[in-house]
Amino acid sequence: MAASPCSAGLLHLLVLIFGLVTTWVFVRRYINFNMKTILLGEWITPPLTQTPHTSHSVKTKCGLSKSCPDNFFAFKITSGAANVVGPSVCFEGQMIMSPVKNNVGRGLNIALVNGTTGKVMTQKYFDMYSGDANLLVKFLKEIPEGTLVLVASYDDPGTKMNDEIRKLFSNLGSTYAKQLGFRDSWVFLGAKDLNSKSPFEEFLKNNPDVNKYDGWPELLELEGCVPQKVY
Repeated sequence: MAASPCSAGLLHLLVLIFGLVTTWVFVRRYINFNMKTILLGEWITPPLTQTPHTSHSVKTKCGLSKSCPDNFFAFKITSGAANVVGPSVCFEGQMIMSPVKNNVGRGLNIALVNGTTGKVMTQKYFDMYSGDANLLVKFLKEIPEGTLVLVASYDDPGTKMNDEIRKLFSNLGSTYAKQLGFRDSWVFLGAKDLNSKSPFEEFLKNNPDVNKYDGWPELLELEGCVPQKVY
């Protein structure tokens, strides 16, 4: 017996709805997969856009010039000025290291932060003029995976630098660790086992002809928004 026009129309409608639902599920899965891939692959990449101030009353974390998007951490790193004013490291509105906190020193000042939670893990400084370079080597080798590494120089970060330390910093994403020398200025944010170069780095060579201070280049300031690590 032939189906009635009403039954045929209902069947056609059900087939159409089933096709639309199937297509929607497939597209949603595809988008979700690609979003995850992008986040994992671009963990250390600066955001393409940032949310600007809407008014002068807006207060940003660490005093950044722009607010960071959701799922991004705000940071600001300032190197020391000559051998007079110490460096500072701020992350998500928390001042981790600074002269006021009295936890900075000559050489390299390093803060470790969990790349997923944003929790500060530790902060230390290493005397790179007369200190023991092996202490820094041990520290860098023990950094856990998924850790953000924030570095600020003060006075002299380069006298005790050796090939092993340079390689360890390069593995964290540094471009300039290979040439860091006596009294250079350097600020850097990298990550453990980063497979690319970090975009968060500033370097200024100690050059008597252009130094701002007597015997030292000017201080450097680095600020930005680093993506939260997604597993």
